[in-house]
Amino acid sequence: MGVFQEFKEFASKGNVVDLAVGVIIGGAFGKIVSSLVEDVVMPPIGLLVGRVDFKELYVSLSGGSYPSLAEAKKAGAVTLNYGNFLQNVLTFLIVAFSVFLIVKAVNRFKRAQAPAAPAGPSEEVVLLTEIRDSLQKK
Repeated sequence: MGVFQEFKEFASKGNVVDLAVGVIIGGAFGKIVSSLVEDVVMPPIGLLVGRVDFKELYVSLSGGSYPSLAEAKKAGAVTLNYGNFLQNVLTFLIVAFSVFLIVKAVNRFKRAQAPAAPAGPSEEVVLLTEIRDSLQKK
């Protein structure tokens, strides 16, 4: 029964719930950024560099020539899919930059809410200090 009690205490801590929420939101954010890169950013870049679909950029290591990546895979050719890699690198860079901006904003918010200066000594402490100082003078 001790293990279950420990697990219950662990699972009910706020940090575990916060972590779970972060992972779920992070997964959804990753999908949004992947869609942004695949559906919005890469098509114009592909158009600018000569009507290229980056997912279709590959090198056949088997030596054959294939009209598309799908055909190469269908034929069982070994391929080096560098276009997909480039797309994933761009996705990573966008996610990393987004996280950087979020952390920067949170840090700015924390600095804006700097803790108040500690309050001065209480009236009793001031009075006792005056009494001590006056006794020391005598």
